[in-house]
Amino acid sequence: MTGRDGGADLSPPAGESPIIVLVRPQLADNIGAAARAMANGGLFHLRLVAPRDGWPQPRAWRTASGADRILEAAAVFPDVASAVADCQRVLATCPRPRHVVIRTFTARGAAAELREACGRGLRSAVLFGPERAGLTAEDLARADSLVRYPLNPAFMSLNLAQAVMVLAYEWWTAADATPPRTLVTNETRVATKGELDGFLGRLVAELDAAGFFTNREKMPGVVRNLRHLFERAEVTEQELRTLHGVVTELSRGRMRRGRPDPEA
Repeated sequence: MTGRDGGADLSPPAGESPIIVLVRPQLADNIGAAARAMANGGLFHLRLVAPRDGWPQPRAWRTASGADRILEAAAVFPDVASAVADCQRVLATCPRPRHVVIRTFTARGAAAELREACGRGLRSAVLFGPERAGLTAEDLARADSLVRYPLNPAFMSLNLAQAVMVLAYEWWTAADATPPRTLVTNETRVATKGELDGFLGRLVAELDAAGFFTNREKMPGVVRNLRHLFERAEVTEQELRTLHGVVTELSRGRMRRGRPDPEA
């Protein structure tokens, strides 16, 4: 996604995907930032309920960072009831649900629930309240489930775009196959065990020739410690080449100081 000249090439995904409904948003900047968050999470459908300053608002495009097509396709409604009238599932964000018996999800749980509902072809929406006060009791009554983010109880304060970003992130990762941990090697690769054995053998030989192993009884343990160090590090083939060069230069320095060369 690049998005300055004309915005990023965004389009609605196939099938059903969650509709983000911003209820009575107050600042155009936040609407634009929310659209940017949606684009990052693969969400496209944006609805605005009674935006305080009307719509469209040029400032929203400035903070959307290229998510222009989401803003251009945004629909405006006078109230929550009309905004969700065509939906079959409605979730509402609420920091502290009180005096109501209702299913409540974390953002991760909500994403899984939305994936399941959209997979069955159900049109779903998520309500986000205005910046200052959040959703009213009447707004929440339009939802069949609530979403509550488990954050630091001593400080649970997100702005509108951040709240949208959390849900968009969970929506995207719920179907993303990226492994939780990878080693980026770029043009090189992780060294094979044989390559590592070859380097460690040479390193130990050079250390021995330099007089490093003064206590022969402890030598096997020291060698094992060195092996554990390099095994744990997932050394790459390029890094091994560099380390071979280091050992070569150290060996030459030892020769220049008059110590014997074991290969001579």
